[in-house]
Amino acid sequence: MSLGSRGWSITSAMQRRLVPDLRYSQTHFEEFLTGQALRASAWLDLGCGHQLLPEWRAEAERMLLKRVPLVVGVDYDLESLLKHRTIHELARADARQLPFADDTFDLVTANMVVEHLDDPAAQFAEVRRVLRPGGAFLFHTPNARSYFVATARLLPDGLKRRVAKFLDGRDESDVFPTLYRANRPEDVAEVAASAGLEVADVTLVSSAPVLGAIPPVAAVELVVLRALQRPSLARYRSNMICTLRKPAAVSAPRRVPVAAAS
Repeated sequence: MSLGSRGWSITSAMQRRLVPDLRYSQTHFEEFLTGQALRASAWLDLGCGHQLLPEWRAEAERMLLKRVPLVVGVDYDLESLLKHRTIHELARADARQLPFADDTFDLVTANMVVEHLDDPAAQFAEVRRVLRPGGAFLFHTPNARSYFVATARLLPDGLKRRVAKFLDGRDESDVFPTLYRANRPEDVAEVAASAGLEVADVTLVSSAPVLGAIPPVAAVELVVLRALQRPSLARYRSNMICTLRKPAAVSAPRRVPVAAAS
């Protein structure tokens, strides 16, 4: 067993004792995603990268995609697109100018993408354009008030890439600059309103300890995570899962014939 694996094993045991109800934020997102995807006929994954769900959920990812008639992935990073493991309909495009007609999709998703957007008002407006009336934009992103983001903002990008490689095993080329311009509930509400989208739900969730590979530090993090289980501290949890909707089309009032007075 490697040193990192042994560290995670110890941390998992501590987590079961200290915060037994704690789940990975991607697990929460997958539940939201499944509920939305099973009602969709055309789904666009924005910033799709090379996978939809975590590495160990590859089979669940394949099964979910089989149940949706049309799934399209978009990303600006060509290398990621070429490695995508499940989506076959792929397009390289900027989120400000999506290559699709108005009202094409009834679901748009973004998993850990919104934190990278440089102009979320314009990019959300483009999501609105390609959504059908009543369609949903579901995204999972860090909460800018969390201790994780507060710490990450202190690190230069080069060091962030090395830390991500050590903690999650991610390749440095798979770590992109983060801007956090729509990463608090009030920011989401403001950007959504400017883009013509309605906020249907914002759920704040905690996730597994970021520093799980280092048990002595992870123990402190788990104590913090246990405190964040209190509803009064929910605003400081690590992640947000947000559902925005394009307003349903308003049909014109039906004309009721009026009989002429005799």
